[in-house]
Amino acid sequence: MYLKRSAEQPLKDILAGEKVGVILGARQVGKTTLVERVLEGQGAVFLNFDVEVDKARFRAAAALAPSDGLRSLGNPSVLVIDEAQRLPEASRIIKGWHDARLPAKFLLLGSSSLDLLDQAAESLTGRNRKLVLPPLLFSETLGTQVWATSDAAPGHLRQHFAPQLRAFLMQRLNFGSYPEVVTSDHPAQLLRELSSDYLWKDVLQTGLVKTPDLIKRLLLLLAHQAGSEVSVNELATQLQMARPTVDRYLDLLEQTFVIFRLPSFSTNPRKEIAKSQKVFFWDTGIRNALLNAFSTDEFRPDIGALWENWVIAEAAKRNALLGSPAELFFWRTRAQSEVDLVVKQGSGLRAFQVKWSPRRVSGRAFRDAYGVEVEPISSDNPFAVDIFKT
Repeated sequence: MYLKRSAEQPLKDILAGEKVGVILGARQVGKTTLVERVLEGQGAVFLNFDVEVDKARFRAAAALAPSDGLRSLGNPSVLVIDEAQRLPEASRIIKGWHDARLPAKFLLLGSSSLDLLDQAAESLTGRNRKLVLPPLLFSETLGTQVWATSDAAPGHLRQHFAPQLRAFLMQRLNFGSYPEVVTSDHPAQLLRELSSDYLWKDVLQTGLVKTPDLIKRLLLLLAHQAGSEVSVNELATQLQMARPTVDRYLDLLEQTFVIFRLPSFSTNPRKEIAKSQKVFFWDTGIRNALLNAFSTDEFRPDIGALWENWVIAEAAKRNALLGSPAELFFWRTRAQSEVDLVVKQGSGLRAFQVKWSPRRVSGRAFRDAYGVEVEPISSDNPFAVDIFKT
């Protein structure tokens, strides 16, 4: 079952332009499926560099003159290279073909920005447009529900299908939003497979991680601390690792789209925490799989932290799909006043308090400091996460 993606139009915009497309996202978020859908019937050729035969075909084509090389691949209207980070010279070769003005478009897909972005930055400077594809947005997952028609407004769903909406929200908090997981009858099993070595395969293949068990232990600690401020020193102590090693592992997990970090917002370091960070998972299902904590019970003991991770990940996904026009932060003063999410977009500033149960939020400290009211996001309105100007 294909679920319509918000990324379809940005991808079409890339294909309509003159630049090489670079599409990034974790494994299994649907990059290839999205591209196949948009390019259906357009004479595209797909190569997957996880497959040695496809690598060999590409290398053989690269040894020829650009027009002959493309001809050897069937003269595609669009050449799509999946897992492009597997061949370091791919970006350089595509640059040569692009500069030769061949009558073809080029898309590079990667489940890791570790090498692909570096290669593209060096070889395709000024010649590429990037699209980050995260797991499904909540609005996209609703496409699996017969009661949530595609033209139904959020207000209509909340008014007429409140019980169904609530139950489905609990499913998404519990199992997350990877496309195959959303449509599966056995989501927990799929998540356990994803949260084994598969999802961070790219991290392990870099050779920078000598003991895979340390990555799993680090992820387990992060899963327990999602929504809390994370001390790298404490992580290093608990794991009996050097701090630089923990920093490097966090970078690797972020660059492979498993986690993302939320820095602290501050314009007055004397009163505000300026160097802290929080770590969140792009997908709450992965977080729950690491903890083996699958429960759709609204009274599960970690519901507050789970809801905060889900909301902030939903905001981060929307921001990524829009090309990251906003900067995302949390805010805390030395006197312990706190705001869960601060969104800085251009000269505008918005602040949000994320609470599972609807309640009035006290944002006096932030309002006094920045003249901005703190807005609540509670579980009675999951659509409230749509907070970006477009």
